[in-house]
Amino acid sequence: MATKLYEKTAHELHDLLVKKEITATELTEDVFSRIDDVEGSVQAYLTLTRDEAMAAAKAVDEKIAKGENIAPLAGIPGAIKDNICTKGVRTTCASKILEHFVPPYNATVMDKLAGQDPVLVGKANLDEFAMGGSTENSAYQKTHNPHDLSRVPGGSSGGSAAAVSSGTAIWALGSDTGGSIRQPASFCGVVGLKPTYGRVSRYGLVAYASSLDQIGPITRDVQDAATVLNAIAGHDPMDSTSSPKEVPDFTAALTGDVKGLKIGLPKEYFAEGLDPEVEKAVRQAVEDFRAMGAQVQDITLPHTKYAISTYYLIAPAEAATNLERYDGVSYGERIDGADLVEMMTNTRTELFGEEVKRRIMIGNYALSAGYYDAYYLKALKVRTLVQQDYMEAFKSVDVIVAPTAPTPAFGIGEMVSDPLKMYLQDVCTVPLNLAGLPGISIPCGKSSANLPIGLQIIGKPLDETTILRAAHAYEQGHEFHGEVAHVEGEKA
Repeated sequence: MATKLYEKTAHELHDLLVKKEITATELTEDVFSRIDDVEGSVQAYLTLTRDEAMAAAKAVDEKIAKGENIAPLAGIPGAIKDNICTKGVRTTCASKILEHFVPPYNATVMDKLAGQDPVLVGKANLDEFAMGGSTENSAYQKTHNPHDLSRVPGGSSGGSAAAVSSGTAIWALGSDTGGSIRQPASFCGVVGLKPTYGRVSRYGLVAYASSLDQIGPITRDVQDAATVLNAIAGHDPMDSTSSPKEVPDFTAALTGDVKGLKIGLPKEYFAEGLDPEVEKAVRQAVEDFRAMGAQVQDITLPHTKYAISTYYLIAPAEAATNLERYDGVSYGERIDGADLVEMMTNTRTELFGEEVKRRIMIGNYALSAGYYDAYYLKALKVRTLVQQDYMEAFKSVDVIVAPTAPTPAFGIGEMVSDPLKMYLQDVCTVPLNLAGLPGISIPCGKSSANLPIGLQIIGKPLDETTILRAAHAYEQGHEFHGEVAHVEGEKA
């Protein structure tokens, strides 16, 4: 059976467009046809922009007809996580408090993408304000894992990962505060890249935890991840945390060769609680790297065991501060009250979801007088120790390899009543955000239930090229990448 257009990667589609074997209009129509078939089951999108997408595709076709060169993402349909501001297109953060918010400006990543002429299909679902690991905390709908509709797609970028996995987008942008790109990529069997903190501008990303948030790509293969990162990376004067370092061509790193690469295997990532099938798949991937000429050595990251506790003090503290602005006064929705205080109280009580309120309360407690030194300040000190562990390890290795998530995708509703159990799902991803390091998740196998398993490759600061090189080399010899999930109940 011939591969449908929505099943192809961005670089394959780019080649077809350049050769005039397809048109951007045909491609976009094919993706929207796929949306019509499976979106009712997957529920990856909060807003679709069909008219704008078709107009963008037509403009690309006109460029090609005139003989003009087109960018690598020109005419390629993509999805944008709904916490990234899109001028003139509703941006809700999956929260009732921003239900009708239409940004008057673009996030910097959107302006950078505009120069590539992509086709934007719509805004993808997420956990409210990116707070969650399952996309069950959206105020509007639960997104389903395309590989098994009874399971979660991961979170908070679950809509973005599910869209790419189900073929309703060729590529997507997500954001990663504690694993929110990598974990859903692992659960949905796609590639998810969290760049170094500062590599991609956060301007226009609705803030959750400002010292941890980072925008990055979700794609079907590593080459597409490098292509999207090329498009969005770079210094931005609108973001004071943006790195001024020169951005390399990330696709140039994809040599397929890892001979001599030094890989560190941290014992702390293979501890109690790791699913045996996940451990088996990751250890097999390590042996495959060894067979390709890489050198593998055991390392230790002793403060990893404190990372979850540290993260769940720092992130809620920053979230409590960032979410103070949603008061029913400046913008967003409002629930009236007898006076200003009652109006603000009613607005925040009725329009924030349970998980958001939980994290605001944790954050305000950690920042309150009498507890600041005991909790928040101590967490900042431990964060430094976590960073130092990585820097010490990187004196002897080039990359670190570990599981992305301790289990494959879990069932919808399975952890909703136990927030602590849900938080522990972040155990493999959170340390990178605390240290500001780049990390990529790539598929490395399937469980006995045919659920994807993710392999995480961690790099030195601003060294995305090396983790992309390692991920691409692994991908070449394995069949797990690039596939579109068969969604239960989809039309024949």
